Amino acid sequence: MEGLKVAKANLKVYIHPSKSNQVSQAVLRELSSLLFTFSEILDGVVLAYDVNSLDTCAKILPGVRPYFGVKLKVNLLLFSPKPDTLLEGKVVKLTQESIHVVVLGFSSAIIAEKDIREEFVCKTKRGQDVYASKTNKRHVIKVGTMIRFLVKSFDDEILHVYGSLIPEHTGSIYWLDKSLEVVSHNDRIEKKRKNEGEQIMLQQHAVNGELSTLDTVQKRKNSKKLKHQKHNEES
Repeated sequence: MEGLKVAKANLKVYIHPSKSNQVSQAVLRELSSLLFTFSEILDGVVLAYDVNSLDTCAKILPGVRPYFGVKLKVNLLLFSPKPDTLLEGKVVKLTQESIHVVVLGFSSAIIAEKDIREEFVCKTKRGQDVYASKTNKRHVIKVGTMIRFLVKSFDDEILHVYGSLIPEHTGSIYWLDKSLEVVSHNDRIEKKRKNEGEQIMLQQHAVNGELSTLDTVQKRKNSKKLKHQKHNEES
C-alpha cells in the first residue's frame, strides 16, 4: 500500500527537571504523545517510532522552570497519503450515496457516489446493500470487503481521506489480485504455445530436408572444429 514511509529524524525532547532521573522513560512518553497525530514538520501521521540513539548529555534550558533538552535520533513510520496514491482499507458502511472505509484501523475514508465508476451498481443482495460490477459478476463490494482506492485529498486535522473508485485498477483487492493471476497464467500459456509452435516449425524444416536454425549453428561449429584440427596437423 502506498502512503506509508519511513523517515529518519533528529529530534530534541524537552523534559521536566522532576524526570531527570528517568530520562529514557520521559523521552518515550513524549514520543508516544506524537502517535496518531499529524505533524506538519514530518508531513505525516506518526504511526510508530524506534529510537536509534539518545544523547545522555542533556542541556539545561534557562528559565523560571528550566527543562532538560535531550537530543535523539529516531526512525519514524509515517502515514502520508498524497493525491493520486493508492490506499487499502476495509468497508464498514455502504449506502446508495457513498462507501465508508477504515484505513489502518484509525483513519476514516469516504468514497462519494460521483467518485464510483459507472461499472458499479448499488443493489440489494440477500438483504444487504452491495456495489456489484455490471461487467464482472464476481466483482462485488460489500461491508467487510478490503478495497483499493485512489486518494483525492486528505484532511490532516481529522485524519479523513476522500477517495475515488474511478480508475480501473481500483476495487475489491481480492478480485483485482485474482484477475492479475488469471492474466499472468494466460500469458504463460500463450508463451508456451508460441515456443511449441516454433519447435514444430523447426521439425517440419528438418523433415522437408531443410536445415533448421539449430542444425545450421551446429554445422558451423563442426566446420570450425575441423579447420582447427587440420591446422594443428599441418603444424
